[in-house]
Amino acid sequence: MEAGTAEVVHQKTVEVEVNGTRYEREVPARRLLVHFIRDHLGLTGTHWGCDTSNCGACVVWMDGEPVKSCTVLICNGTLIKSCMLLAVQADGAKIETVEGISEEGELTDLQQAFTAHHALQCGYCTPGMLMSATALLRENPSPSEEEIRKAIQGNICRCTGYVNIVEAIKSVGGGE
Repeated sequence: MEAGTAEVVHQKTVEVEVNGTRYEREVPARRLLVHFIRDHLGLTGTHWGCDTSNCGACVVWMDGEPVKSCTVLICNGTLIKSCMLLAVQADGAKIETVEGISEEGELTDLQQAFTAHHALQCGYCTPGMLMSATALLRENPSPSEEEIRKAIQGNICRCTGYVNIVEAIKSVGGGE
């Protein structure tokens, strides 16, 4: 190799812990985290929607923080866009997907509230909404409506108009 040129990496071994299980996989260097989760690990609850990181269907937690598996958390706590976060960027991370939030195989109170309050219709946004709302409720068990709306603002729902989603989250957070 000539001086000043970098070696191109086409494949890389990635080690992650997903929902408490450790995985080591060889992945293409350009594989998005959302595709790694779905295609390499077979966890299809994380959805891939807009291809621009705007819809929120791909939200997972990385090292305890909600991120779009198309976003990455930077040091100051600000989320930056990335349907665009590569699997290799998650190397060594602890990831939790929507499949990992259930309690001993049972629906969580929030999942039950989504059903009871008709907070889902087509269901495409539901995993991302659940991940964002669960993160909010873990940090703030009794959020105001304004805090709920802010927490889910990066998740697009084209079916419900958000009213029932907000009501479901409020019911679990004691905000009714």
